Amino acid sequence: MPIDSWSLVRKQFSSTQTWNTCWERRQTVESIFELASPDVVEGKHILLIDDVVTTGATLEAWAATILKGCRVKISILTLAIACATN
Repeated sequence: MPIDSWSLVRKQFSSTQTWNTCWERRQTVESIFELASPDVVEGKHILLIDDVVTTGATLEAWAATILKGCRVKISILTLAIACATN
């Protein structure tokens, strides 16, 4: 399975989101990604991999960016889900 770590690029960097609310995280990552090579992913099944999902904002932003420019199928793989307990 080919690995593509260069078609989806981060246009700008932000500080840690550790203490941000879900809404703040979504706003932070909303438009910071760009699809550099739409032709490379067009018509493919893309597997997005993230180590830890906290709110899902980053994965959602990745998927939205890819879907804006291409017809693709997207699946997600994550190694852990962070849960807050009160």
